[in-house]
Amino acid sequence: MARRKPASSKQRKAELQLKRAIKRGDIPAPPPQPKPPRGHRARPPRGVPTVSTADPSSKRLQSAFLKVEPEFLEKSKYVAATERLPRPLPRESAVLDAAEVAYDKGGQLTCPKRPKWRFDMAKKEVERNEEGVYQKWMSEVDAHIEAWRRTEPEITGPKDAVETSTSSVANIDASPSVPASPTYYERNLEVWRQLWRVSEISQIILLLLDSRCPAIHFPPSLDTYLASLKPPRPVVLILTKSDLVPPSYTAAWTAWLRDRHPSVRVVKVESYRAQDVHQERKGQGQRKKFEPEMKPEDLRELVAALQAAHAELLAPPEKIKNNEEKLKNWKPCVPQVIDWDAALRGGHAQVDHNVDDESQEFMTVGLIGQPNVGKSSLLNALFGTHKVKASRTPGKTKHFQTLFWTPHIRFVDCPGLVMPNFVHMELQVLCGILPISQIPSIPACIHYALRLLPLEQILQLAHPLNHTAAPLDKRTWRGERPSQKPEPAGKTTWTAMDVLTAYAMVKGWVTAKAGRPDTNRAGNALLRALAEAKIRWAFWPPDVSLPREGLGIWLGDLVEHEDDDDDDYPSDASSSADEDTAEDSSATSEELEAEVERETTDLTGTGIGRFGALSIEENEEDPD
Repeated sequence: MARRKPASSKQRKAELQLKRAIKRGDIPAPPPQPKPPRGHRARPPRGVPTVSTADPSSKRLQSAFLKVEPEFLEKSKYVAATERLPRPLPRESAVLDAAEVAYDKGGQLTCPKRPKWRFDMAKKEVERNEEGVYQKWMSEVDAHIEAWRRTEPEITGPKDAVETSTSSVANIDASPSVPASPTYYERNLEVWRQLWRVSEISQIILLLLDSRCPAIHFPPSLDTYLASLKPPRPVVLILTKSDLVPPSYTAAWTAWLRDRHPSVRVVKVESYRAQDVHQERKGQGQRKKFEPEMKPEDLRELVAALQAAHAELLAPPEKIKNNEEKLKNWKPCVPQVIDWDAALRGGHAQVDHNVDDESQEFMTVGLIGQPNVGKSSLLNALFGTHKVKASRTPGKTKHFQTLFWTPHIRFVDCPGLVMPNFVHMELQVLCGILPISQIPSIPACIHYALRLLPLEQILQLAHPLNHTAAPLDKRTWRGERPSQKPEPAGKTTWTAMDVLTAYAMVKGWVTAKAGRPDTNRAGNALLRALAEAKIRWAFWPPDVSLPREGLGIWLGDLVEHEDDDDDDYPSDASSSADEDTAEDSSATSEELEAEVERETTDLTGTGIGRFGALSIEENEEDPD
């Protein structure tokens, strides 16, 4: 029904007088207007262009993932509510399992390759070939993943469920067997086309890896794809977020990567610099804010790696060296002379983009990697200012974008892609690869994280059963009342649902109707705190002996903290990150992200809010 237009009493009186005049025949009746057909919206007249409020490019480039089976969701929730957590954590929990690296799978998973094309082919023909090759590749990957899930051991819940009054689960068998959790990978062809374009126009590839778990961000499928590029591209591995882990972790991962890939250069970088404590910060209180900037030593190391890759491209390949005729006509694909001093100055030199000289040459460097590894943040650090939009939400960059660093060096920022890998969904969520707002199985992810992190110890939570007060004894006694039994010691056996319930009770989060602790909101907040490094963690590379046990992957006191007077917990540090606007699939997820983001700023055992530098003013726009 159409909404009634607001009208004043004078307008209604005039309409009533007009209607009566028409009825009396004093004035002719207006011509009848045709009614629009029911069930169809009124179309604009011809010649008037239709304006669509939705951006088709953002929907077309939105990442797509496979849905999880409802049976897995129910059974994983039961296991999270009944299975006892191992405490203290074993020493091996701090080391990344060699099976998670998945180097012994025989190269079954690969990235899709663009089919061959010619300049005389029509656009529809090229797209049709790409769609056919992509559909065949996706069916093969799904078959390999399904076979891998069948070989993985199933998770079996305990026969004697832990006594708990904090969760209600569906009526499931006493000891259900939960199938292995699925693995996610990018299922949108348009996003893969962005990777094809970037790899085609780039002469050097910068592959960005998160320093907390680099092996997960360099799967064998991506290694195979980069090795298949023709002509071959030099690859430089960039360990981002190195300021979130101690130097010993970065050194161990650097040695592990060089042992696995001897011909690949490894560089560690930091993308943010803390502002001066004496600098005035209006409206920020005691929060420490960070600006995009790279350390001089990291910049020199990165420029040296690019210079070595450039020298490698200037040398002809072996098959060209052995043929004198081909050697005479061979030309390098990159300019022979590059001003590396301008790069060492941080690329602050002015670049004229309107040069019409056809002899103008430059070298293209592509930045690729999985979501939320810091590609856009690295670009901002190289320029020393906000050049591209960056967000804590994975998948902020939708389309590849080019930026000239110097007149001879051009960077190409590729959107993050979730590469196919034999890795469980829970580890992908922990590493921040997947958007948490689209994860349906939050209890399963929290249960996995609690087998690696003592969150109840980090957050100093009290078991929810110990919050229940003893019932008041109203009985009457003849003579002296007998002495009461001493209260039992605090319960030390935890489940994943107990941790979620305890955290929700501390925060005061309850459901709207029943008033129970909101465990989904608590799990959402904890997963975001882990993905955004508000709770510091890092894996050791495989086959590393550890001197300590009980803390798992939690860094504990190995990092520096910052005091915060607004902290609700008795901890050493807490930090807050400025909110950054991010587009999600629905309005509900946007509200949940904003609300949870405000609440996760008071976690204990946290680090510095380095993601606060991702906030960009609304009036800033993307570069052309």
